Amino acid sequence: MGLFLDTFAKLPSPVNLSYWWNWGSMVGVLLVGQILTGLFLTMHYVSDVGYAFDSVVHIHRDVSYGWVVRSVHANGASFFMFGLFMHVGRGLYYKSYLDFRVWYVGVILLVVSMLTSFFGYVLPWGQMSFWGATVITNLLSAIPFYGADIVYWVWGGYSVGAPTLTRFYTFHFIFPFLIAVLSLVHLVFLHSKGSTNPLKATTAGFKVSFWPYFGVKDIYGFFVVFWVLYLVVGFYPDAFGDPDNFMKANPMVTPLHIKPEWYFLFAYAILRCIPNKGLGVLALVMSIVFFFFMSIFSFLFGIKKKGVSYPMVFWVWSVNLRLLTWLGGSPVEPPYVYMAQVCGCPLFYFVIYVVYCLSFFV
Repeated sequence: MGLFLDTFAKLPSPVNLSYWWNWGSMVGVLLVGQILTGLFLTMHYVSDVGYAFDSVVHIHRDVSYGWVVRSVHANGASFFMFGLFMHVGRGLYYKSYLDFRVWYVGVILLVVSMLTSFFGYVLPWGQMSFWGATVITNLLSAIPFYGADIVYWVWGGYSVGAPTLTRFYTFHFIFPFLIAVLSLVHLVFLHSKGSTNPLKATTAGFKVSFWPYFGVKDIYGFFVVFWVLYLVVGFYPDAFGDPDNFMKANPMVTPLHIKPEWYFLFAYAILRCIPNKGLGVLALVMSIVFFFFMSIFSFLFGIKKKGVSYPMVFWVWSVNLRLLTWLGGSPVEPPYVYMAQVCGCPLFYFVIYVVYCLSFFV
């Protein structure tokens, strides 16, 4: 262990790394926190439709400091996903997708993390948890020929119920360990070539050891992010939650406005702005899967251009992503629907992506 830490501390790193490179290590630390708090929560949680909601209330009211552990876990998921989005955004901006192996493992990590977060959102078995699971799993019915059978298999019956909750709990427990393994693979691939740098320039003769130069930067980033996290936990523990989730799941009462967690809202806005269900689901999937195409294009066309291609295009796409997140949480009524159709459909979201891909050739 000492040899590993010594090797890691002496890892050669480019001299011009900025704080944007902190997000990778920050996500790793947040992942450890999520796994630890999740293990404590699973000691008191009951994955039964009759007791799941009450077990969460029991954790808050009766377990010593249970409200702290549960709030850290719930809000930590939002911080983890935010850090992951920032990490992917930095990779897009500075063209980290040129390293195929690192990028593909990272995108797989993003997809698995989003699935894990979705499974966890269902576990409290509140109103929004139940109906969110019903709406999202119903999207699988858009798969040709076998869609309905797949939905029934995921549900374990003909509606979201006890088997669904048990399966989601199992997946939510197992997937974090898969994420941890993929994170180690991600690190191995990264350190086989070394980190990139803002200029994408060769830094063979201009590297310094990771510790203390960049280790201190990471520690500073940890303190800032954890200070904000515990500020949220201490004063605004329900800032990222939905009021409907304070009511026990009731299949007979549908919430007026069903929506997922904030980190799914951009894809949800794209889904609901397209009238056709099949095309909407395809657009939702493509909004995530298109990250895979970055490396494919650079590989097929032999793109090895250094530096950043059209940063203004990236920032326009980034602002549009924020708009979609806001619109995804807005009511399904004018003018929000029309705005989402402009921002989320091929008119804007995917056109910007295509322009960004074409900028490779300039």
